Amino acid sequence: SAVLGDSSSSLLLSLLLAQLHLLASAFPSHPRRIQTDFDKLTNQTRHLLKLTQDLLKDPVFGTEIDHHRFKSLPAISSRVSDLSSLEFKPTLSQLYADLKSFEHHFEWLNRITRKQQHSSVPKLTDMISHIKSLIHSLQRQMTRAEAPRIPAPSPSLPPNLAFHWEVVQSSQELLQQFRLFCDWASRVFLTLKSKLPA
Repeated sequence: SAVLGDSSSSLLLSLLLAQLHLLASAFPSHPRRIQTDFDKLTNQTRHLLKLTQDLLKDPVFGTEIDHHRFKSLPAISSRVSDLSSLEFKPTLSQLYADLKSFEHHFEWLNRITRKQQHSSVPKLTDMISHIKSLIHSLQRQMTRAEAPRIPAPSPSLPPNLAFHWEVVQSSQELLQQFRLFCDWASRVFLTLKSKLPA
């Protein structure tokens, strides 16, 4: 019976170690540092939100958008009820794919505005730089959590924008969608932080 007891104890210990390994892979060591990193992600996203809001204050964006030009922008879910059901790794992967999609769209629009020298359209270079920085920070968390990278779909971009008002309205649409995304993403990062072990 002593042998059986030892075997049972060894089996139980093995199971506990396996569970600890699974937890460690999902939530790596140094939980305080991870929480600090999620604070940084939240702050970076809020800064992008403020940049977007400031750009949208430009008087050039004073008209309503007549129709939507971007068909491949991420769909933003902003229901509060969705926050409670978020899963850690899939959410990181989806945020990464969404950010990469916005990055592609902004880079395309920046090339258009620079090529056509639309001085009245706000400069997007600073915005793109901060998006890249946020993506880099997010990649570090994904590596630690072993979250897979979802490839961002190829953007479905409008045809060449020949007229100034097309450039303005495309900029306005993209900025408005990104404002929604940043507001949602900052809430998501706070929610994911709350799911980390203390």
